[in-house]
Order: sequence, then C-alpha cells, then structure tokens
Amino acid sequence: MSKPVHLVVALALLVWGCAGLQPSNPAVEVPDKLKPRSTESLSMIVRAKGVQVYECRARRDQPGGYEWAFVAPEADLFDARGGKVGRHYAGPHWEALDGSKILGMVKERADAPTAGAIPWLLLAAKSVGRDGSFSKVTSIQRVNTVGGVAPATGCSESAAGTPARVDYTADYYFFTAR
Repeated sequence: MSKPVHLVVALALLVWGCAGLQPSNPAVEVPDKLKPRSTESLSMIVRAKGVQVYECRARRDQPGGYEWAFVAPEADLFDARGGKVGRHYAGPHWEALDGSKILGMVKERADAPTAGAIPWLLLAAKSVGRDGSFSKVTSIQRVNTVGGVAPATGCSESAAGTPARVDYTADYYFFTAR
C-alpha cells in the first residue's frame, strides 16, 4: 500500500473508533451550569438503558392528594461498542463489573430539551468501592435523556404504594481530575 492509502485507512479507523464515544445526540449543547470544573477531563461515556422507578404516595404538601414519587433508577451501563460495563441503581450508584463503585450527589439540573425526558444533571461523585474503572470519577453528567418521567395519571388513594417502572435511556459522561 502507498503512503496516501495508509493515511486514508488510518484516518478512517480513527474516525470510526472515535465515533463510538460520541453522544447519542451530538447536536444538543450542554448548558454551562452542567459543565464540569476546568480541572476535570472526560474519562468515559457510558449509555444507560433501564427504568426510573416511581411509587404512588400521599402528597406531603396537599392533604388528600397523591403523586408519583421517585424511588430509584435501575439500568444497565454499556460502552461505545454495546458491551455491558456495569449498572446504575439507588443512591444513586454506578457500579462497574470490576467492583469499583461511585456514589453521586446532584449539583445542578436542567430541563431536558426533549419533552417527556428526565432532566439533565451534573453530579459530584465519590468512590465508595474498590479501585477500578469507576474509582477515579469525580463528576458525572447525565445528558441525552429519553423517557423516564413519572406517569401523568394513575396515582390516587386506591393506587397508593403501587410502583411504576418507566423506560429511559441516557448518556453518562464520567469525568476525572486532570
């Protein structure tokens, strides 16, 4: 092969390899308040596919009223090639297959640009598991959300205690200290 052909092949492989790390909707801008600190850099992007779990409960602010209250996420996490890398669950926790685990705390939120999608978030993260692929993560962005919002109807006194499992997907951007 000649040098120009090698260059074209190398560039094609580079573009193909990087394409897997692109967000599911790269045209959407992340609001400034959801951007990580300048001392952090992107470590990995994982795709979540699962459910947001809600429960029908009595409203605290309205006697006799009922609402769907958020309970927890339940999702599997996938790498750019579609391989399972972990899971996301109550806490909120993200746990890698290697046993490393982080706990998140919401710092900022913004409405999703798509109707019917859970908000986009910036979360602070701390390691609560052993060393591994997630242990150095310091913050997480949840973006490109689809679905996951609480049901609009069906919560009443007769439904109190009933769970609702609402499908969702999201991209989680994991950042680490530089």
